[in-house]
Amino acid sequence: MACGCGGGNGGGCSGEQNDSGVIQQAVAEEVRAAAVEFVDAAPELIASSEQEWPRIKVNGVALEAESIARELQYHPAPNRQEAVFLACQALVIRELLQQRIQALGLQVTPHAGEPAEEAAIRALIECEVPLPVADEAACQQFFERNRQRYASAPLLAARHILLACPADDADERDAMRAQAEQLVSQLQQPGADFAALAMAHSACPSKAQGGALGQISKGQTVPEFERQLFRLPLGLASQPLESRYGFHVVWVDQRIEGQLLPYEAVEGSIRAELNQRVWQVAVAQYLKGLVGEADIQGIILDGAESPLVQ
Repeated sequence: MACGCGGGNGGGCSGEQNDSGVIQQAVAEEVRAAAVEFVDAAPELIASSEQEWPRIKVNGVALEAESIARELQYHPAPNRQEAVFLACQALVIRELLQQRIQALGLQVTPHAGEPAEEAAIRALIECEVPLPVADEAACQQFFERNRQRYASAPLLAARHILLACPADDADERDAMRAQAEQLVSQLQQPGADFAALAMAHSACPSKAQGGALGQISKGQTVPEFERQLFRLPLGLASQPLESRYGFHVVWVDQRIEGQLLPYEAVEGSIRAELNQRVWQVAVAQYLKGLVGEADIQGIILDGAESPLVQ
């Protein structure tokens, strides 16, 4: 059973890892999710039961019930009314964008693998939404206000003993917890041999190295183990650490704190983040402008917490 310890130098088990990288959304998704405000829309006849769909027109173009039904799957919500609102809002915005694309006569060649509709929307946004550029002063100010965000990851050198048990077997986990606590008590006694106990009890291949995991940095272990591990002081952990794989008796041998990075090392990522933030605001404002200029009947896009479908 892989334990998720992720230790370096061949000592760990290399368990599951969760990808936590930030993925930039496509333009089409950005415009779908953007908040819009519109308070003067004139209501038309509305659905009289949950089995019917709102009757919505965008500059005289009616949204088809089939389109609303298809869009609904992309908008999970606490109740049907809110889900329908979100689906209708997305379709209204999409229709406004398509009408604007046609009005400008935009022609675009999609990138490889890019749907034609998304390519046209991308071209429209590029044409009508100015590309923001964060200046040096803004980047420096953001860096100083968020200094702790920009540091190298800390490193730990640790050993562990894994008492493996299934995540869904409560009785077995209780038994392994008790055994792990007994091992902790043993290791608190003078002369206790961690390596010998690891060889005798651990289900991790690292037992061949006395339980040594090598140097561990953040992102190399499963999240629930990592959160506990990096809070530990040097020495034997007073309580076993629990993970999806079982219980870990842990001894931290060394801790190297992360170092604050210089501005020059992170300037590019800061500038990209600030540019993206401002671009998102600019896109939302652009959509609000399209909504405000349009004749939209059957739905009020007002940005309220409780969406209203008429």
